[in-house]
Amino acid sequence: MCVRYEPPDVTEMNDWIAIGALALVGLLIPLAMMVVSYLLRPSVPETSKRATYESGEVPTGGTRIRFNIQYYMVALLFLVFDIETVLLFPWAVVYLDAVESDAVSLLEILGPMVAFVAILFVGLGWAWRNGVVQWAQTPRQVDGE
Repeated sequence: MCVRYEPPDVTEMNDWIAIGALALVGLLIPLAMMVVSYLLRPSVPETSKRATYESGEVPTGGTRIRFNIQYYMVALLFLVFDIETVLLFPWAVVYLDAVESDAVSLLEILGPMVAFVAILFVGLGWAWRNGVVQWAQTPRQVDGE
């Protein structure tokens, strides 16, 4: 049995060389920036530089404290509904042509969008029910609990 050797296609090899060069540049630039910053930075060996807070404030109390996570929950809800608007506007623009063309039914056009918005409404209802969107309680709400 004789196996014939075929050299690789030159254009295929050039693509891989370009990808390898890009990966090498992507690694070398951050490494070079770190080396240059290490060489150029000022070195001031003070004990206050090794402190937890570099501002000169003496830390008091423990580091394990309880804090209200409501700020983070509001930020997460903002991100979710911000992404919703980012997805709905282009969707409406793209599907405008589909509605005018009569190639697909209205259910095929609006079905995924309605399902997406319905899932978001269920999430908003859950967040509302659990008090995530309630920023502050009024005295009447505090007395009622």
